[in-house]
Amino acid sequence: MDPARAAALHAALGLGGVVPAAGDPLPAFWHHIYFWDAQPPEALGPDGHRSTGHGLIPDLGLPRRMWAGGRLTWHAPLLCGVRAEKTSQVANITRKSGRSGELGFVTLRHTVRQRGGVVLTEDQDLVYRGPAPHAAKAPDPPGRPVEAQIARFDETLLFRYSALTMNGHRIHYDADYARGTEGYPGLVVHGPLLATLLMGLAARREGPLNRFEFRATAPLCLPETARLCADGVGTYWIVGEDGRTCMVGSTTA
Repeated sequence: MDPARAAALHAALGLGGVVPAAGDPLPAFWHHIYFWDAQPPEALGPDGHRSTGHGLIPDLGLPRRMWAGGRLTWHAPLLCGVRAEKTSQVANITRKSGRSGELGFVTLRHTVRQRGGVVLTEDQDLVYRGPAPHAAKAPDPPGRPVEAQIARFDETLLFRYSALTMNGHRIHYDADYARGTEGYPGLVVHGPLLATLLMGLAARREGPLNRFEFRATAPLCLPETARLCADGVGTYWIVGEDGRTCMVGSTTA
């Protein structure tokens, strides 16, 4: 877990304080800048991601991919500067049809080991949709916040986060593709980036996290400003400029 990569994310997020060094626990969700699965151009689909049907995820015939949520359990601190190993498997695949069209749901289960023991288990939920964009009403916020922090995003941050995570999804850096092909109003802020900030808020309020569950409910797109909210009893959420809920998370689930 190269300390230089953690230092790069620390800089990209504009964080103050001490940069994680070898032997320090990594902040929650920062493991996503590690364990790259870089693929050659011929292995990529039109969206810039690895083509489905080659690797763990089968071809569901649904081209649009989004990170829908996840559940994480920390069994021990994941340490910066210490070699780690991640194994992944498909835990579940389901298909559904509804008002938003055909949907495919894939859950990947990741296990991270360090120094011979399991330190983190993560279920990653992905959703695959058809080519036509479908707008869905975002749920109402889960409550009244006792704390709210402003988060701002720009093209540079999205580019740097894509680079740090080896994420080739074009919705994060190709505005013409995001609008014309996927139907978004602008570049889409990474779901994992939002989750990282939400877990950072939770850790500042509650200390080191043992468990966190989150669900993406609506995309956040540039040039929107977001509010990161906490209710004081373990629920966290992100709202966009129009008040819609974009992500909900919990340390108590």
